[in-house]
Amino acid sequence: MWTRAALAYPASFWMTTVGNMAASGMDFVVIAVIFLHTSALGGWTLPQVAFLYGTSGLTLGLADMLVGSMDTLGERVRDGSMDTTLVRPVPALAQQAADRFALRRLGRIAQAGTVLTWSLVHLDLAWSPAKVLVFASLVVCGTVIFGSVFVGGAAFQFVMADASEVQSSFTYGGMTMLQYPPTVFAKDLVRGTVFGVPLAFVNWLPSLYLLDRPDPLGLPGWFRFASPIAALLSAVAAGLLWRAGVRAYRSTGS
Repeated sequence: MWTRAALAYPASFWMTTVGNMAASGMDFVVIAVIFLHTSALGGWTLPQVAFLYGTSGLTLGLADMLVGSMDTLGERVRDGSMDTTLVRPVPALAQQAADRFALRRLGRIAQAGTVLTWSLVHLDLAWSPAKVLVFASLVVCGTVIFGSVFVGGAAFQFVMADASEVQSSFTYGGMTMLQYPPTVFAKDLVRGTVFGVPLAFVNWLPSLYLLDRPDPLGLPGWFRFASPIAALLSAVAAGLLWRAGVRAYRSTGS
């Protein structure tokens, strides 16, 4: 329904989509400007950083398009419209994810995909079946991890209805952090993205294998291939948080 509504005004839809694509592209312009003054950032070249940028933007964009509407849950809790969602014969999670579905978010995905393609062309990677599998896993698992953060953050809004910005700090803020090499951040922060909120498994750790980079934390080698495990654990945790949030919901009382 939301897709049909968006496409009812084609000119408006394409203008918004292209506008989102251009706005997202400004982040990469900032990175490109940095490389006008240096040949490497934290030991990473521009094509390597572009790979990080493209993979983080692509996975966040896919998750945002699929479940990005979860960040509006706090509004539903405040106005009591969550009650309507719970009495329908459709899972509340699916309804909230589909609410105000915005196809225009394809602009972010297209822009990130363009940068990612450019980086792959300039990296000239020695592809093997294992690397192809890890790359495919990166896209799928990164999307699941970001989607889990969206859902887990939304569940927190059952308790703190005005906590959408906290969620955004881990989703959009996490994407911005993952656009840069882990070597430019403090090691304690990088450890937090490995053993805390597992954002490092979105692209940092798989990229170490794909780009033949050394691990700044000296983690066991199998961590580079552990994105499916991190994605599974993230999805399970998000599901449990969502279930607990729904059970704790008591409407507005009005």
